[in-house]
Amino acid sequence: MTAKEKIDSLRAELHRHNYNYYVLNAPEISDKEFDDMMRELQDMEQRYPEYQDDNSPTMRVGSDINKNFLQVVHKYPMLSLGNTYSKGEVTDFYERVKKLLNEDFEICCELKYDGTSISLTYEDGKLIRAVTRGDGEKGDDVTDNVKTIRTIPLVLHGNYPRIFEIRGEILMPWMVFEELNREKEAREEPLFANPRNAASGTLKLQNSTIVASRKLDAYLYYLLGEDLPSDGHYENLQAASEWGFKTSEHTKKVRSLNEIFEYIDYWNTERKNLPVATDGIVLKVNSLRQQRNLGFTAKSPRWAIAYKFQAERALTRLNKVSYQVGRTGAVTPVANLDPVLLSGTIVKRASLHNADIIDGLDLHIGDMVYVEKGGEIIPKITGVDKDARSMLIGEKVKFITHCPECGSKLIRYEGEAAHYCPNETACPPQIKGKIEHFISRKAMNIDGLGPETVDAFYRLGLIKDTADLYSLRIDDIKNLERMGEKSAENIINGIAASKEVPFERVLFALGIRFVGETVAKKIAKSFADIEELENADLEKLKNIDEIGEKIARSIVVYFSNPSNRELIEHLRESGLQFCRKEEDMSEHTDKLSGQSIVISGVFTHHSRDEYKELIEKNGGKNVGSISSKTSFILAGDNMGPAKLEKAQKLGVRIVNEDEFLTLIS
Repeated sequence: MTAKEKIDSLRAELHRHNYNYYVLNAPEISDKEFDDMMRELQDMEQRYPEYQDDNSPTMRVGSDINKNFLQVVHKYPMLSLGNTYSKGEVTDFYERVKKLLNEDFEICCELKYDGTSISLTYEDGKLIRAVTRGDGEKGDDVTDNVKTIRTIPLVLHGNYPRIFEIRGEILMPWMVFEELNREKEAREEPLFANPRNAASGTLKLQNSTIVASRKLDAYLYYLLGEDLPSDGHYENLQAASEWGFKTSEHTKKVRSLNEIFEYIDYWNTERKNLPVATDGIVLKVNSLRQQRNLGFTAKSPRWAIAYKFQAERALTRLNKVSYQVGRTGAVTPVANLDPVLLSGTIVKRASLHNADIIDGLDLHIGDMVYVEKGGEIIPKITGVDKDARSMLIGEKVKFITHCPECGSKLIRYEGEAAHYCPNETACPPQIKGKIEHFISRKAMNIDGLGPETVDAFYRLGLIKDTADLYSLRIDDIKNLERMGEKSAENIINGIAASKEVPFERVLFALGIRFVGETVAKKIAKSFADIEELENADLEKLKNIDEIGEKIARSIVVYFSNPSNRELIEHLRESGLQFCRKEEDMSEHTDKLSGQSIVISGVFTHHSRDEYKELIEKNGGKNVGSISSKTSFILAGDNMGPAKLEKAQKLGVRIVNEDEFLTLIS
C-alpha cells in the first residue's frame, strides 16, 4: 500500500468511526484504538505534507494560530423567526397559513435548540465553509473552529447534492457547561452566564485548540440548495441524517392543530431531561413549494413560527427605580433588584417599561417582586407579593416628571405609553444614542467605534453630532487613553469607508423615528435622492407600501426641523450617499405607475415576495385588501373564494402570472 493509499484509508476509517461514536452513539472500537489511529494519521501527514487535506480528521484537533475572522455574505439571508407565547397565537398562525395556501399542508414540529446559529456549505461532499448568523445578511467565517466539533461531518457519505447549505445550532451540553464553570470557579474567573453564551463565545475564540477542548455539539435543522432530494423539509432532514449529519430524532411531521398542541405539551415538560438547552418549539410548513409561495415578511418567514416555552419566575426585593434615556428621548424605568438566579443567569435589573406598568403593579420600594424573562431573554417584573409587605415598606414608586439627564420637562404623546424628553438636540444620552445608532453594524457599520469610544469623544468635545465624525483626524485621537496610533488609524479608515454605504442604510442611520431598516429600504426605492424626500408631503409618503400616517408624519416632522436639515447638509458635504445609484435606478420602470395591486393565490414562476418587489420596481403599489380603488388582482392557483367573490362584485380585473409578466416585460 502506498503512503497516499494508507493516508486515505486512515482518513476514511476515522471519519466512519467519528460518525458512529458522536452521531449514532454506536462506537465499534475503543477510545484507545481511535486515538492510536489518529496519531498514526498525524505522523503520516507530517511525513507526507504533499497529501494535505483541509477536511482530514486531524483538523478536529484545532490549531493555536491566532487570526481575525473574515465576514462572508450569506447566499440565503438568515432571518429570525416570529415568536409566539400562547396556543392562541399558534392557532392564528395555523389558520393564516390555511387561508393563504387554500390547500392541504403538513407542519414539521422541531425542538428549538438554544445555542448559536451556524450555516454550513458543502461542495462535492466536503465542508468548505462555516459562517455565523451575524446580522442575517453576512456573518463571520468560523470554519476552522467548526471543524473541531465532532458531530459536524467534514466528509459526507451517500447520495448528496453536489453543492448545498445546511443550517443548525451549535450548543454546549449542560454537562460540559457545568464542568467548564467549575474549572473557572476554581481559577476564580468570571463564570459563563448560560450554555448559549458559552457556546457563542467559544465559537468566536481565535484559538481553535481551545475550541476543540470545549466539546461543542451541533444539531442541523434546515437544508437549502438548488438540487435537494425532496420537496418536503422533513424528508430532506431524513436524507441529511443518512449523509452523516446529526439531526434531531424528536422532529415530527403532523397534519392537524391538535397534533401540534400534543407535541408542545409533551416537550414543555420533557425538555428538562434533554442533554442540551431548548427554549421552545419551531413549526414549519413542510412543503418547500408552499414555503416559497407563502414567502416572507420584512423580518421573518410566513411559513414558520417559534413557540417559546413559558419563562421561569423568581422572587426578589426591589431596592430602587432608576431611569434611562434612549436615543429617541424615550425614558425607561429600570428596577434595581437583589441579585437572583433566573434561567441560568444572575438578574440584578429588570425593565418596568412605562408609567402605566408601574401604576398597575402598585409598586413600593422594598416590595418582594416576581421577575420573569420575556422570551427567556429580557427580565421584567410581572407582579408583587403583597402578602410579604410589612410596616417598614418604602414609598410608592411614582414616575418622574423631568428628564434625569438634562432636566427638561417630560412629555407624553397621545396614544403612546412612553414619556419622552423633548430636548433632542442638547440631551446628552439622546445625542450619544443617535451617534451610536449611526455607527452601528446595520447602519453605517464604522469599525473601531463603540459606545465607550463615542462617550469619550463626546465628553472631550471632539464630536457633538454624527457629522463631526467626518472631521476627525488621526492626530485628534491617537493620544487618547487606550487608543494608540493603530486604533486611531482603524477608526479614521472606518469612517472614510462608510462614505460608500448605500442610500437606504444612510436613511436608516439618520435615526428618524419609526424608520427602521425595512421602511428605509422602501423609501430609498421610492425617492431618487434626499432632496426629493425632504420635500415630500404626507400624501406622497403614505402612497409608499407599508408606510402609514404615523411613519409619514414622523418623516415630515423630522425634515421640518432646521437642525436636521443642517445636519444632513454637513453629512452630504462629507461625501455620504444621499441618492440612489444609477444601477438601482436602471431596474425601475413606470409601467405600473399609479396602480394598486392585490396578490392572491399560489404561484409557479416566482414567490409572493418576488412579485411584490416586481410591482414596486415597476412603479406599482402593493395593497392587502380589495376595494373599488384596486387596479387588478395578480392571481395564482387556489385564489381565496372570498377575494374572488369580492373582485367579481366590484368588477376588479384578475390577471394571471403569465399575463402579469408580459405586462411588465
